[in-house]
Amino acid sequence: MSTTSVTMHEKDMQKTSAQQKIVKILVQVFLYAFLLTMALIVLFPFYWMIISSLKNLAEYRLSIPTLWPKQVMLSNYVDAFNTANLGRLFLNTMYVGVVSTILSLVITVLTAFAFARLEFKGKDALFAALLATMMIPGELFTITNYSTITAFGWMNTFTVLIVPFLVSVFYIYLLRQNFMQIPDELYLAAKVDGTSDLKYLWKVMVPLSLPTLISITILKMMGAWNSYVWPRLVANDEAHRMITNGLRNAFTDTSGDVNYPVQMAAVALVSAPLFLVFIFLRKYIMKGVSRSGIKG
Repeated sequence: MSTTSVTMHEKDMQKTSAQQKIVKILVQVFLYAFLLTMALIVLFPFYWMIISSLKNLAEYRLSIPTLWPKQVMLSNYVDAFNTANLGRLFLNTMYVGVVSTILSLVITVLTAFAFARLEFKGKDALFAALLATMMIPGELFTITNYSTITAFGWMNTFTVLIVPFLVSVFYIYLLRQNFMQIPDELYLAAKVDGTSDLKYLWKVMVPLSLPTLISITILKMMGAWNSYVWPRLVANDEAHRMITNGLRNAFTDTSGDVNYPVQMAAVALVSAPLFLVFIFLRKYIMKGVSRSGIKG
């Protein structure tokens, strides 16, 4: 091959390499532009919530909205806390969330262990039936659940906010998949040493599945924090009202007017714990879900 041919070939290779680099850069630019646009679309409602909570009512009602308050009204947050009695609402929601999470974890761990390690007749059929219930929307159980708790006399109690949602098939499935990744040899060795099932569960399986348990804890607490329809239906009295229901009519006066900036301040206060949970604990959620795998 002549020197001229070699030179031409090298130039073609360099040209192709340059074109590939340009295409790669353009793809990266388009990708980041798309992600930035989506991020702005997602974050804008939260931005609007914050700036609205810092406005006075007259500025909020302007026909041409302002993108930043002319006068920052930090007093809206104090008014929101006092008007909606957020202290009591926070305590009610925390109580329901903590108690329901602890009890749900106990049920989930024991059930997942039974389906993952114990052998009993009809185990696979029963687990398949449980998974089939995940296809049914939860709203369809509202009428039957309401009839049941009315017969039990649980209306306007903390019991009605806790008991009906202690069992989550999704959490059981998630933890069961995690348990099945633990080698059977550990369980057999423990049984040879005379270790009971409960001791093996507590000493071996729970520590090894801790990321998934943390994920379940976070998700359960967030679910209790965001619950709206069921608490409003069965326990909407002052003593048992949850935080989402407490914000519904707390800022409406006798004439029907709503103080939207103060309401937005209350929403910002209520949303703050969830933002903090997601920011600082998101890696545990992702890690716990990713460890569950698809085995079994």
